Amino acid sequence: MSPDRHDPEAAITEAAKSYSNWGRWGDDDVLGTLNFLDGAKRREGAALVRRGVSFSLSQRFDMDGPQKGWRRRTNPVHTMLDTGADAYFGQGFPHGHGGADDVIAMPLQCSTQWDGLGHIFDHGKAWNGRPAEQVVTSAGDLVTGIEHMAPYVAGRGVLLDLGRVIGDDDGTPELPDGFAITEEHLTEAAEAHGVNVGRGDIVLVRTGQLARAKRDGWGDYAGGPAPGLSFTTAGWLHRTEIAAIATDTWGFEVRPNEFEHAFQPLHQVAIPHIGLLIGEMWDLDALAADCIADGVYEFWLTAAPLRITGAVGSPINPIAVK
Repeated sequence: MSPDRHDPEAAITEAAKSYSNWGRWGDDDVLGTLNFLDGAKRREGAALVRRGVSFSLSQRFDMDGPQKGWRRRTNPVHTMLDTGADAYFGQGFPHGHGGADDVIAMPLQCSTQWDGLGHIFDHGKAWNGRPAEQVVTSAGDLVTGIEHMAPYVAGRGVLLDLGRVIGDDDGTPELPDGFAITEEHLTEAAEAHGVNVGRGDIVLVRTGQLARAKRDGWGDYAGGPAPGLSFTTAGWLHRTEIAAIATDTWGFEVRPNEFEHAFQPLHQVAIPHIGLLIGEMWDLDALAADCIADGVYEFWLTAAPLRITGAVGSPINPIAVK
């Protein structure tokens, strides 16, 4: 039964109560669902490497990205500190030695990234029931900073190409903006690809929206309407015990959201209550094309966040190996 779209408060409260993992791994936990990704699961993922072909699942980090300044999110600004011209005119090094250096300035959530456990709160509560104001301060995330996750995000990846399984009726393997992906859709895609989704998996959901943006222009990709997971998938996200999930969209869940006067309600349950690691703006197109070609939708995946102390998100360059 679908929740009442006019009562998001009740739906969020009920889902938070039903799907909470608070205390599951102890009061001091800082990893959330990454606890499901253990050594055995990593060995399973590593055993999937057969051909040695690899895919970067990251968008480019440059000024031509989708950001428009919402919440002060801008595209990356790359600046050279030293260039070949500097070397030509002399940099003071001996024996003709010269070099180039550069710097980048960017919001941590402006392109392909993970949402850390300190990124979203529910009614002032952070992951594991901690008071949000004690977890994330002006000094950063003092408890669940994303640096804690850096050693662990590597294991079995599974691609669910919803764009092709559900959205290919007219020959275009893309879901339309505003399409809500349900548990039934996720199950249908897994069956179509011949894969099981379960404990410790890193699930990648391709909607095709990024492919559309690359073809037609960014438009409102960063924050506008998008296909994405329905709020009703909160139970599936909890029950399957997946370690993480990532999509090719800006916000992971369907936009506009399914409730009146709500903003990212699935985030509000998935991050602070389930403790789920969520990835956004991943480029899954080349991987998806290879999965079609060889019929294999599972692979070794490594996607470590940068060890940015106290960060509530991190840019990443995920690598899938088949």
